[in-house]
Amino acid sequence: MVKTVSYKHTNSYEVLYPIKKSTENIWICFHGLGYLARFFKKYFKDFDPDIHAVFVLQAPSKFYLGKEFKHVGASWLTKVDTVQEMKNNINYIDQVLEIEDLLDDPRLVFMGYSQGVSIATRYLKHYARSIKALILHSGSIPDELNEEDGQLFRQTANRIIHIVGTKDEYLTDERIKKEQQKIDLLFRDTCELHRPDIKHEVDTQLLKSIAKTL
Repeated sequence: MVKTVSYKHTNSYEVLYPIKKSTENIWICFHGLGYLARFFKKYFKDFDPDIHAVFVLQAPSKFYLGKEFKHVGASWLTKVDTVQEMKNNINYIDQVLEIEDLLDDPRLVFMGYSQGVSIATRYLKHYARSIKALILHSGSIPDELNEEDGQLFRQTANRIIHIVGTKDEYLTDERIKKEQQKIDLLFRDTCELHRPDIKHEVDTQLLKSIAKTL
């Protein structure tokens, strides 16, 4: 017999660059598997702080990396209790946006890297409000998203940008084909594709270039 219980949970998030009167873009960033927000925020340090505000959210489930138990990473969810864990993530993200007074702010940019892609897309489905851009970097789009969700994404995101490295070690021909089918189904011809010559890593220079065009 499995039972569930609800309880109050506290989580952190990182603010690299706070919002100013001159802020034009507000980045809500979702890191990949094994990262911590405090380290992931370094990928945005070259952004112009007068134009870009950067918030890096923290995945809730922390664990030790490697056999020496020195370094800590985190995960947003797994294949176990995925729906419930995503609800918990949604509650957390909602609270961050509410406390920062960002709900309905048209300057929002949702950026997901690796596992963060699944969080960014699933959250946008829940959020269902206008945002400036949805940036998906080196991660898989969730299988459960359908054509109706794609219509919502195209209506809510002014720009949809997909990034994956041509040398990404996690890609296979089958996975590339499957991901392209998802892109075509959800985003059609509205998706901006970037295929840098990199492995499974954050392309900081490309992100910086994209940031200048938002």
